[in-house]
Amino acid sequence: MLRISTVCLLVALFAIPVSAASTPASLKNVVSALEKGYAGLQDVQADFSQKTTISAVNREQKGNGEVLLKRPASATAMFRFNYTRPKQQIISNGRQVWFYTPETRQVLVNSVAAMFSGGNSIALSYLTGLGHVSRDFDIAFSPDHQDRHGNYQLELTPKKPSPVLVRLQLTVSSEAVEQMQRSGDVKNIFPIVSSIVHDAGGNRTRIDYRRARVNRGIDNAKFNFKIPAGVEVIKP
Repeated sequence: MLRISTVCLLVALFAIPVSAASTPASLKNVVSALEKGYAGLQDVQADFSQKTTISAVNREQKGNGEVLLKRPASATAMFRFNYTRPKQQIISNGRQVWFYTPETRQVLVNSVAAMFSGGNSIALSYLTGLGHVSRDFDIAFSPDHQDRHGNYQLELTPKKPSPVLVRLQLTVSSEAVEQMQRSGDVKNIFPIVSSIVHDAGGNRTRIDYRRARVNRGIDNAKFNFKIPAGVEVIKP
């Protein structure tokens, strides 16, 4: 569950400093800050914490670690999730995806095309920062428009729902929105404070991000995986 939820997310969702907005922004301005932020994405490295609630058994799974993401100019985006807990890695060079669990000595290998076929392509485009939320989602404010820090809370429904993504909740930094309102530009290109993905089975995964380091030129070698000796390779 941690694997599927992670890959479907969002994955360019990262925390930035927040501040309470003096005058609440319109939905249009919040979405504009979100989309303008993503426009400047080249690469990012950040810490994350994750909590998945499994509906069928009413159980929670928790995880944390570090995520790296890179969007080459002429290639599919690449990503790497290094989990500290549970110990596992999810890596993609834009062509293949590796799911490696050291404890079981197994690695699942699949193509990006197969992993994100059909409706799941929406989840991939959002993860890599290539998606345009106003194009791919119907967007509204949550019942509580702002959290206790003044950050904006959105409800997003995919225009083409898939089993892995039927609803997405985002908390958008009020500081990024205020910057956009003042200057028409967004200096912090990761305006997401947290996100919650809901799937068709009633499960949900919340991810919070912190210490985002943006556009520092991450080496492409970080997104390849050399299978250790003795590890079982599993293919669909």
